Amino acid sequence: MNAIFQRVSIRKWEDREVEEAKLTEVLRAAMQAPSAGNQRPWEFYIVKDRETLTALSAISKYSASLANAPVAIVNVCCPEGKRFAEVTPVDMSICTEHEWLQAAELGLGAVWIGVAPFEDRIQKANAILGLPEDRYVFSILPLGYPAETRAQQDRFDEARIHRI
Repeated sequence: MNAIFQRVSIRKWEDREVEEAKLTEVLRAAMQAPSAGNQRPWEFYIVKDRETLTALSAISKYSASLANAPVAIVNVCCPEGKRFAEVTPVDMSICTEHEWLQAAELGLGAVWIGVAPFEDRIQKANAILGLPEDRYVFSILPLGYPAETRAQQDRFDEARIHRI
């Protein structure tokens, strides 16, 4: 569980490829995420193509770091036909967090690029990837070997705990 206390947002990476075995481990962690009714509403697009990463980097003012990432995992939500479709965003959030923690555990740096629920970002990202209408980009996780170091903040706050 050390990754929980070590994970930080990394937006600069070494010019170094991420090994397929590490990508697979990150995806295995993502697919271990719990989901309502075990519906697993996810698909994953692994993007290494420089043109595609550059295009994705322009979907919002917060996505610029994608242009320099060695690889990105695009997390796509597939709510169509799911028994608990209304909670698929929760499932996708858990899935994305699992990826991020596993990346940190493997010595990789990553940052969560929020796409959903912003309709303009979803439309731009979907168009770039050519997704069918029954799917949408939920989040993007650019990752690689960190070219920056940042310390995790201690966010524990006793004042937020209420004992009854």
